[in-house]
Amino acid sequence: CPQFTETDINFQRVPTVDTSNPFVARWIPTSDESMVIIRFRDPRGIDFPYLLSMIGESFMSRANSIVIPGSKLDLGMQLILTPLIMQLVERKRRAW
Repeated sequence: CPQFTETDINFQRVPTVDTSNPFVARWIPTSDESMVIIRFRDPRGIDFPYLLSMIGESFMSRANSIVIPGSKLDLGMQLILTPLIMQLVERKRRAW
């Protein structure tokens, strides 16, 4: 079973430069030479308009996926994961 069917949020970095010949491509593509596809298994509750407004040059590729520039990966992760982590911490705090 592929791991991606089990993840709630998948971040996939996709190079926008030719990487087909490893003997010619001497470097790993930089973040500026990549896009990141962020796929949500269950998009309910995800504020896509907010994410699109906060992450420049981003767009929706499907109803459950957003594409962002590779250089904005840190920002994307921060905007998506911080609220989820805060919810987990709050749930744990209430359980005590």
